[in-house]
Amino acid sequence: MKRRDFLSTAALASAAGALAAPALAQARPNVTWRLTSSYPKSLETLYGISDHVARRVAEMTDGGFQIQPFAAGELVPPLQALDAVSDGTVECAHTLGSYNIGKDPTWAFDTSLPFGMNTRQNTAWLLYGGGLELVNEFIASANVRSIPSGNTGAQMGGWYRKPISSVADLNGLKLRIAGLGGTILSRLGVVPQQIGGGDIYAALERGTIDAAEFSGPYDDEKLGFQRVAPYYYYPGWWEGTANVGLYINLDAWGALPASYQAVLETACSEAMTHCVAKYDNGNPEALMRLVSSGAQLQAFPDDVLAAAFAESRKLYAEYAAANDNFRKIYDHWSAYWTRQQQWLRVAELPYDYFTSAQAGQ
Repeated sequence: MKRRDFLSTAALASAAGALAAPALAQARPNVTWRLTSSYPKSLETLYGISDHVARRVAEMTDGGFQIQPFAAGELVPPLQALDAVSDGTVECAHTLGSYNIGKDPTWAFDTSLPFGMNTRQNTAWLLYGGGLELVNEFIASANVRSIPSGNTGAQMGGWYRKPISSVADLNGLKLRIAGLGGTILSRLGVVPQQIGGGDIYAALERGTIDAAEFSGPYDDEKLGFQRVAPYYYYPGWWEGTANVGLYINLDAWGALPASYQAVLETACSEAMTHCVAKYDNGNPEALMRLVSSGAQLQAFPDDVLAAAFAESRKLYAEYAAANDNFRKIYDHWSAYWTRQQQWLRVAELPYDYFTSAQAGQ
């Protein structure tokens, strides 16, 4: 190569390099967010999704997008996480939409409805059935959007000081329960109490409440409920699934480059998969340990389940008649729920029932 041609080529390469560096810097700005969780660090699976998302976002952006997670109470109380996102105190939060039903019951759709879909069905509704679009359209009025980010799977029915033999035993029962399950049970005589996860044990120990539900064996074991309320009931019909959303302030979301938005969505999807898998892995062993240590495993009586189901459908009909937001999503959700149950009865349920029965022989 002639010296003149070499110098020309080198000059062009140098100029290209000088242009590439600022362009890359512009494409990957430094962004720092704060994430508040509704869960204490002792619940390492539910709180862990916050650490997981923060770590993966940083890795996929070479450190350009940093999210700092905070446990419940470190920045705001656990049940105020969503409000903190809405008003811009923090950029995002891991919490349940159902904590917000006091403002509008429509918030429950982003978590789950009692006697609703299981985890796979609900995820299908959110991601492919149009559910997430409807949810985000509704919650935009609070200046937030949601990305599915974790799930407990089907939950248990909670811990009780005394056995539940019939619907009559629910009358006057002070039960820690969140979401629409508490509203339904109140129509059967229960006095629902909404208490953050880290404060439940103390309330149960003092007798401020008579019973408490939280999640499933893996989390419940850590919280120690079996030491003060020995009767452990199933199923947790109020949460056959529990979608944990990453709630994001709309202004903060809009300021993100599209590439960072895609990274955050990817990290949330990954955290969801790991969260469900971790619970499915940990719940069986935890349940056996609880029973071995004295927990008395009980099924809810059929009359309790039947009465609660009937009240759930009455309640949804009342909400739909009075609330346009609820009706719009419920009509869509209800039709999807029906189709999913029809498929479940054909393949999934018979298979699961048969194989579980064989394992019990």
